[in-house]
Amino acid sequence: MTGLFSILALVLVTALIFYYRLSRRNGCAAFFAAWIVAGFCSDFFLHPLALLVLLFVLAVIVVDSLRVRFVSAPAMAALKKMMPAMSSTEREALDAGTTWWEKDLFSGQPDWAKFDQIQLSSLNDDEQAFLDNETAELCDMLDEWKIHHHDKDLTPEVWQFIKDKGFLGLIIPREYGGLAFTPYAQSRVVSKIASRSTVAAVSVMVPNSLGPGELLMKYGTEEQKNFWLARLAKGEELPCFGLTSPEAGSDAGAIPDTGVVCEQEFKGEKVLGVKLNFSKRWITLAPVATVVGLAFRLSDPDGLIGDEVERGITCALVPADLAGVEIGRRHYPGSAFMNGPITGEDVFIPMSMLIGGQDYIGKGWMMLVECLGAGRGISLPALSTASGEMSYLMVGAFARIRRQFGISVGKFEGVQEASAEIASGAYMLEAYRALVTRALADGAPSVLTAMAKYHATETMRGLVNNSMDILGGRGIQMGPRNFMALVYQTIPIAITVEGANILTRSMIIFGQGAMRCHPYLADELQALSDESEGAVARFDELLSGHLAHTAGVFSRGLLLGLTAAKLAKPKCGHSELSARWYPRIDRYSAVFAATADFALLLLGGDLKRRELLSARLGDVHSQLVIACAILKFHDHQPESEANTLHAEFALKRSFNSMNQALRNFYQNMPQQWIGCALKGVFFPWGMPNYEVSDDDIRALGEMIMKPNPVRTLLAGAVHVSDDDQDAQGRIHCAFELLTEIDKDYDLFLENEHHDRLQGDTMTEKLQSAISMGLFTEEQAARLGEYDERRYDCLLTDAFDANLNDVDVRPVRP
Repeated sequence: MTGLFSILALVLVTALIFYYRLSRRNGCAAFFAAWIVAGFCSDFFLHPLALLVLLFVLAVIVVDSLRVRFVSAPAMAALKKMMPAMSSTEREALDAGTTWWEKDLFSGQPDWAKFDQIQLSSLNDDEQAFLDNETAELCDMLDEWKIHHHDKDLTPEVWQFIKDKGFLGLIIPREYGGLAFTPYAQSRVVSKIASRSTVAAVSVMVPNSLGPGELLMKYGTEEQKNFWLARLAKGEELPCFGLTSPEAGSDAGAIPDTGVVCEQEFKGEKVLGVKLNFSKRWITLAPVATVVGLAFRLSDPDGLIGDEVERGITCALVPADLAGVEIGRRHYPGSAFMNGPITGEDVFIPMSMLIGGQDYIGKGWMMLVECLGAGRGISLPALSTASGEMSYLMVGAFARIRRQFGISVGKFEGVQEASAEIASGAYMLEAYRALVTRALADGAPSVLTAMAKYHATETMRGLVNNSMDILGGRGIQMGPRNFMALVYQTIPIAITVEGANILTRSMIIFGQGAMRCHPYLADELQALSDESEGAVARFDELLSGHLAHTAGVFSRGLLLGLTAAKLAKPKCGHSELSARWYPRIDRYSAVFAATADFALLLLGGDLKRRELLSARLGDVHSQLVIACAILKFHDHQPESEANTLHAEFALKRSFNSMNQALRNFYQNMPQQWIGCALKGVFFPWGMPNYEVSDDDIRALGEMIMKPNPVRTLLAGAVHVSDDDQDAQGRIHCAFELLTEIDKDYDLFLENEHHDRLQGDTMTEKLQSAISMGLFTEEQAARLGEYDERRYDCLLTDAFDANLNDVDVRPVRP
């Protein structure tokens, strides 16, 4: 028993050494002292052979030459044989972009003081004015039913307004005539437009995300910037970007389109340039674009610009009216925004049309990956956030207005289960938007934006599906009154853009995350390909750091698990909610980092092909970021019961997702006993229960149907019409009136339920109530007005026999 006690004590000492990250010498000294103390309990520890082995191990740890000889050099030789070769495309993708807070979370020991200093973005006066004026005016011009079912496009007036008011130059610097908006402001503009029309939002967001404008700003020559940016900002040129080909969708690195360096006559002069042959599809704005950004593989078979034949992926800016370009046809992706194919046969462009000029030949993939951040981190999450907020506002209102069996449908617990998900999901999306756009203001975090794209669009899918369930028949009957069906119809578009979500989750989030966010992995792989004299010493330094890191996060996971995160005391946030939840994030960060390191150690390069496992690790990493976003956003808002209720519900959903991902990961590791052991070490008392309770569901299900600070916050980010003949305005106006007369209406319903009112119609019953002294004439008039609005909200559009003209006839029986 004393021997077992000694072993456990040594394990604890070791864990504490790595938990507090002692230096090699101090750590070895502390362990040696603990070993000697253990010898007083068991003779084994003082046996000469045991002491000899211990001293040798400690010497290897401390003495560089011994460690290199016995550990690092053999490990380096073995790993060189094991590790698969990395393609140039993979290397460029991994090197592109930056990292942000997601790297801290991957480390297993986040710097909470640094996170506490992060201030979420806000709108400046110009940005707020643009939202309140130009964006609101644009929203009032939009009729999504007419756009989708009749015009199949924005009207010429809307297109001109978008161009004249600078919507196509949100990100372009002011010196070129653009608005120079922050990522947060750009997201807010796109989101507000999306609350009225997906078609208009997509038309605005594409030139401001993955498009020639962003590429020119980052990589263009001064001549290119001076010529193109002002024209793009003013709408004199309408851009698109051709990336996807029939046989190269998500695998954009396999672009089949070609460019060959040659000399040819251009505008009456023989110049050096590129002859292009390409076939692109699914290109948004292509049918109306005047200039095409193009990605292709460049070759130089005649050696006109150097000795290399294959020069790699390159980007160019191609005027749509050049000879050989075929443009103008449309795809029909289930929505009316402009999208179509572009083909080109023997299209010649001078070298001056290569984005960045000849200096950026072969760097196209790096350029594209860095610029994907705006589409992934701003545009698509902005669409998703708008959908979540409109679901909250419209479905919450409808659930209160619509009555069945004598009560609002939103009071049924089955409905509340769905409406609570809508409420927490909409809150999470707004919080996530705030954090991700803040990160984009600091750089181009490729991993964080991939997380944002996947989780925002998947959350939108869930919220809109829940909305349709609550709306029932009112949601499925198409027509000018329907405020949800077209959103439901366009969900797959956001899901598939910028790479299908299956790919994003199963390959990109953890695949890129491990390489970009791990403190040592990318540098170790680089060192393995280094043949210089000091390569082994460099690898030894990295390997030693990596092993210490693994032991450190393992120890943190173990000790935080044993103490239920009581050891974690991150100094972050200022609310009671933060005090409870930040230590839990700290614990799960350590668990994730240690689990990821064991997965990398055991599976190596094969983890890239074990997509089910890597996806689950990506889920944990993503949910850690989401939980941080929720807490940061919560503390950024005025304190209220609604703010805390929404945040805590969303946090429970996030942690429950982490638990599920970790549980499935441990159960499905190839070495199942290791998975069981890891789960036992990190969760010795079992996985904490973060399931939302029935009380949570009922509380949030009630709150979504009432005015509250979160509803006000979300409503401020979208455009809700005050027109009672508008699809959204009809619901909004009825709900606003109900909130003003709710006590009178409840009194009316109570008396109606007990058959105290005389008459068959609403008018007769209200007259009876007046005669009984329940209401004044004015109160009764307001109740009658609301009842008319309520009934009008329930109606769905009817058409003539050919489904052409609307024929509602809202006459009450």
